Amino acid sequence: MDRVVKPLVMALTAVGLVVAFGYLFFLGWTMISRSEYLAMRGLGVGIILLTAVGVWATWAILRNGVELQRISAAASAEGIELDISGLDRRPSGRLDHAAADALFDAVSAEYRAAPDDWRTNYRLARAYDHAGDRLRAREVMRVAITLREAETRPTGEPR
Repeated sequence: MDRVVKPLVMALTAVGLVVAFGYLFFLGWTMISRSEYLAMRGLGVGIILLTAVGVWATWAILRNGVELQRISAAASAEGIELDISGLDRRPSGRLDHAAADALFDAVSAEYRAAPDDWRTNYRLARAYDHAGDRLRAREVMRVAITLREAETRPTGEPR
């Protein structure tokens, strides 16, 4: 069921976003080109600029999601995912604070031994995520993605 529903929902969402962005751009352009009032033209410019920011933000989120899927698949293929199955959890399902701290301490020791390896950066980012520090998790995951891209890119090929 999920094999059908999830792609369908994603496709409908993508179509909805394209329609919404297209309509907003059309609305802004119409306000600029057909109005004789300066305020309406200014509003049209504002709508077009906000639409451009929305398109850029959507693209950035999608690009980051694809990069995260790639690196997660590579980590899973190499068997370096963190095993949190035996750790204590809160009623919400999140890791218990003490268990997350112990996991983080173990993973950060691995990271200190090899800070330039994407694998240790990936594991550290996941440990930060399990500890609830989303900002640092994102920062370290960006480093992991950059390091993995540098490792998998053929030598001499520009970025």
